[in-house]
Amino acid sequence: MGSFEQLQQGLGAAWDARHAGGGAGTGHVLVVMPSFSVQGQLLEHYGARFGSMEHRYLLLALAARDPSCEVVYVSSLAPGPGVVDYYASLLPCAERAGFLERLHLVTVADASWRPTAAKLLDDPAAVARVRAVVRGRPAMLEVWNVTATEEEAALALGVPIDGTPAGLRPLGFKSAGRRLFHAAGIETPVGCEDVRGLDDVTRAVEHIRGRRPGTERVVVKLDDSGAGDGNVTVGIRDARTGDLTGERLSRALAQVLSPSYLGELAAGGVVEELVLGDEVTSPSGQADIAPDGTVTVVSTHEQVLGGPGGQVYAGCVLPARPPYAVRVARATAAVSERLAALGARGRVGVDFVARRDGDRWSVLALEVNLRNGGTTHPLAGLSALVRGRYDAAGGCWVTPDGEQRCYSSTDNIVDPHWLGLDPLRVVGAVRSAGIGFDPATGTGLVLQMLSGLAVDGRIGLTAIGCTAAAASELAEQGGLVIGGCATAGPQRRWRGAAN
Repeated sequence: MGSFEQLQQGLGAAWDARHAGGGAGTGHVLVVMPSFSVQGQLLEHYGARFGSMEHRYLLLALAARDPSCEVVYVSSLAPGPGVVDYYASLLPCAERAGFLERLHLVTVADASWRPTAAKLLDDPAAVARVRAVVRGRPAMLEVWNVTATEEEAALALGVPIDGTPAGLRPLGFKSAGRRLFHAAGIETPVGCEDVRGLDDVTRAVEHIRGRRPGTERVVVKLDDSGAGDGNVTVGIRDARTGDLTGERLSRALAQVLSPSYLGELAAGGVVEELVLGDEVTSPSGQADIAPDGTVTVVSTHEQVLGGPGGQVYAGCVLPARPPYAVRVARATAAVSERLAALGARGRVGVDFVARRDGDRWSVLALEVNLRNGGTTHPLAGLSALVRGRYDAAGGCWVTPDGEQRCYSSTDNIVDPHWLGLDPLRVVGAVRSAGIGFDPATGTGLVLQMLSGLAVDGRIGLTAIGCTAAAASELAEQGGLVIGGCATAGPQRRWRGAAN
């Protein structure tokens, strides 16, 4: 079967075919396998939700709209009755039958929290079904993140991965990211890398105080974590008595950083100042690194954060705000080019914090993600449903005729009263309300993660509009419509920061 490095040599042909678009490419196959190889804080946070989270990637499966592309969607939970037909209904009528013919579903029925790649490797019949679709044609594999498990699955399938090799995965850790930003001349919050215990955290706090006197809170982050899980905010200043020092500081840290958390921190982490200002936002950028190392910025977003300390990813808005969207894109490109030189490939995400003091905005880089993330699937949905691209120089997403598109997206519309709610009832309610996606206008509401209703009463949506305000209003309407479908309890408004 050869080595993984040899397998990856076939990525270029599949990439070229995939990105030709509009049916202009040669026949190729996209294997979508939302394999989450995670541990620790992230594993505990998502747990039983992994199966429904996989279904966010049905938005990537919309690539089968392209007549030259067949999609194999591999998951551990089969989409419910009517769900695939719902996604077909988002396309013009003339394209729906072809889309359904080109979309192949492969389910490896396993409810455990193991990554889908591991489940696939235990199911030779499923491997054979995927290989039967590929049939030696140019093909590429999309996963959530790449570890040795995903590489082994790629070898079993004979399909190269559109992603950074597992051996380079540490380039996306928090400490490595800060060093990369410094090398690129990109400003970061004051902090320290390579923190491995309580004593290191204490020294980092003193370092931050030396640079930023009066700092009230710091953020401790695990090197190998994502979506804000593994981030803990700690107060280091008392409103009455001033800075916490010595034993008082140690007690404050020990109260927040549990023994289990410190056990994970032993593998490495960072401590940074919690950035404050007249206004603070959380933009991000995404770029694709082609097999030949070429970098293309594909989006900027505003991230919606919730959870303890406001550190957990809950949703996003495309694009980032005008005062700094272009700066975010430039910094994302600069970082991605350095990563490309080190061998990184596929999707790169870069998270920032933007701070406004008076009428001046500053942008600080926080971390690098060498994987797909929460902003990947809504962008994939928009790109499949509405022809266009992100204009990094203009800070907006534009169609070929110059129209703009924006969206507001979340996977975290949740209410216990919705547990067991029929997804197709929600689909019908959205249609009846007249807010469903309209392929003629390229605007409207797209539902995602429909299977989450059976897990914990959770569903997601991407509201696409011609302006950010229109997208936001549509998302709010969608939340109200979903609330109105509930079999019990009053109609509820969308709580956008739920997680």
